[in-house]
Amino acid sequence: MSSALLNIPMEWTVADLQDYLDGIPAHRIRLRPWPGTATVQDVVRIDDRLDRLCELIDGVLVEKAMGFEESWIALNVLILLGQFLQQHPLGIVTGADGLIQLLPHQVRIPDGAYFAWERLPDRRLPREAVPHIVPDLAIEVLSSSNTPTEMRRKLREYFQAGVRLVWYIDPASQMVTVYHSEHDSVELDENQMLTGEDVLPGFEVPVRQLFTPPEAPQ
Repeated sequence: MSSALLNIPMEWTVADLQDYLDGIPAHRIRLRPWPGTATVQDVVRIDDRLDRLCELIDGVLVEKAMGFEESWIALNVLILLGQFLQQHPLGIVTGADGLIQLLPHQVRIPDGAYFAWERLPDRRLPREAVPHIVPDLAIEVLSSSNTPTEMRRKLREYFQAGVRLVWYIDPASQMVTVYHSEHDSVELDENQMLTGEDVLPGFEVPVRQLFTPPEAPQ
């Protein structure tokens, strides 16, 4: 896996760029700045001026995509984590617009992330727009525009950077895949419990609860 700027060969087409980016749909790839030349500052500028969240992959800006259902599930998970952390102040949790620089030329935006206080500089909330910090737990809610190879690459980056635990939440199957490393995972169905293990000791929630929306009053 690369973490260097991409030098695009002259003969490349958009399809070649998509292949390099693990099949990400073309509508998510931004062509300005030219792919391979984008920086962390460009990520911040586009967020500020265009209100578009982009990840940075080897100098290429790729828009973050999330549907309505995925957005609700991500928020639901963050509420549950936030409630737990109110009672057990072990660290902080960030949401689907929290940009972090994991590796050189790589900015990722997990749908949720948990940071133990020890992971934060001086045990304080960073003030930078894109802090260079690594979460203990990264959470991704899968959507239809995510490709399997894209998510495998992201998983490699998380563990290469030092993330301890990763949750991939799949609304389609209503299952959660818990990764302890790139090649060590367990799948949980709606009848099982999702726990924070030694990363968030004491946290547990039924998998079913992640996907169950509230009912409107009669």
